Amino acid sequence: MVEWSFKVGSNPLEVSKKLQSSFGAVDSLVFNMNRNKNNSMTFRLRKRILYAWYMKYQNWTVAHGKLLKRDADNNTNVEISFNQHFLIQAIIFLHLFLGFGLLIGIISGMNTNSYMYIPMIVLLFIGAVLWSSMQRKFKKDVQNFKALISEVLEL
Repeated sequence: MVEWSFKVGSNPLEVSKKLQSSFGAVDSLVFNMNRNKNNSMTFRLRKRILYAWYMKYQNWTVAHGKLLKRDADNNTNVEISFNQHFLIQAIIFLHLFLGFGLLIGIISGMNTNSYMYIPMIVLLFIGAVLWSSMQRKFKKDVQNFKALISEVLEL
């Protein structure tokens, strides 16, 4: 999880209108905004999957944000946290869990067949490659979201 916070020189209502007008009409983005009781607003932003074969190229990063007015002047504190989507985390941990499960099964002597090392090594390799590539993609996606939000809010 990566957190990003900054101040904008307008009130939360104006900032929410800017975000809603910029991201609400775009078909490739999912943008949800909620108003809370304590004069704050929350939003969630992620890319939409348009076709099933785009899953590989999909942005698996979800941005959760808050718009808070804490200052007496007309400033808004914006706090955004970037997370990886739950589904991609589940896929990575499933591969690693299955690979380590096979490793423990082989070491404990449940199966003495030497060919069982091949699926274990393949699952561990796939999990490690997925994890490293998704970490690089997550950093790149966070930078893209930061640039997009900075452009919309004119930072």
